[in-house]
Amino acid sequence: MLLSPNRRLISEVNMVQQRSPIEFVVTQTDSTYLIKLPSMLTVVEAVAFRTKCRELIEAHPTVTKLILDFVQTTFIDSSAIGALVMCLKATKSRQIEMALWSVRPEILAIFALADLDRQFTIEPGTAPLDPVLIQPAVESTHPSIQSRTKRLIDIAGALVGLTITALVFVPIAIAIKLDSPGSVLFSQTRCGHLGRHFRVWKFRSMVTDAEQLKSQVQNENEGAFFKNAKDPRITKVGQFLRKTSLDELPQFWNVLRGEMSLVGTRPPLPEEVERYEIPNWQRLDVKPGITGEWQVHGRSQIRNFEEVIQLDLRYQQRWSLKYDLQLILKTVAVLLKKGSAF
Repeated sequence: MLLSPNRRLISEVNMVQQRSPIEFVVTQTDSTYLIKLPSMLTVVEAVAFRTKCRELIEAHPTVTKLILDFVQTTFIDSSAIGALVMCLKATKSRQIEMALWSVRPEILAIFALADLDRQFTIEPGTAPLDPVLIQPAVESTHPSIQSRTKRLIDIAGALVGLTITALVFVPIAIAIKLDSPGSVLFSQTRCGHLGRHFRVWKFRSMVTDAEQLKSQVQNENEGAFFKNAKDPRITKVGQFLRKTSLDELPQFWNVLRGEMSLVGTRPPLPEEVERYEIPNWQRLDVKPGITGEWQVHGRSQIRNFEEVIQLDLRYQQRWSLKYDLQLILKTVAVLLKKGSAF
């Protein structure tokens, strides 16, 4: 188990309940309440903060403003982002103003990475901050994020993948067009590192109005993500593309842009993230990948959302460059096995 603060991961959600309770100092001035946050806001603290925020709002219906004091906070991870987003939604639903005080530049940088810096009202606060550099170093939520070697492997792999994509693009495009009218490529909003939204690219494997027809298809999975083994929206060519994973070739563009990695966690949809509990947000401490634990363990057989969560957290715990290479080799073996079936 990795012990440094930026590598602090919890493989089982139940472990959150085994930790000692976190106490938050709350002060009140008229209808304004201030919650002083701890120095670190990771999964354990985030769960406790979400509970405190909910209890405060429910117990004091006359509250008009909620202030979160970040003066002591030097590190947050994806779990904290999730808790803050939930708290913001709760206050907005009750027309309560929420403001952040004394937010350090390194925390602001994390908000910017998550595209949340404009969603929060940020005020100077009353306590002075320590002098910092103009471009402060942001402590990584996971060692893979700051690994230059991993990034170089991603770039090299993306260039090779895009070369292969260019070679097969024309025949795949012709097959898609002949099978079903519409565009050759399909893009969809997914959530990446720290929940930041990006557009993932694939070869289109469904009919063009697939999103409109989604409500008519039964979800065979348990939990937050959608899957149907015999989804009628998938075209004939799309079935072949999915079985061979050729539909995912355009994602090498996302890898080259730095939005994804060759190996990582499964990139969730925003509506999936909306249904997350706080510990589930740990999945977003790393970049999503084209392949990962869920890919080599039979993604088509996985029907339980919690199983996906555990696979993603296991990847984060076991991560190393060697482990990434092992997963890449296992993925190649899986693809070759699929290819031999045709």
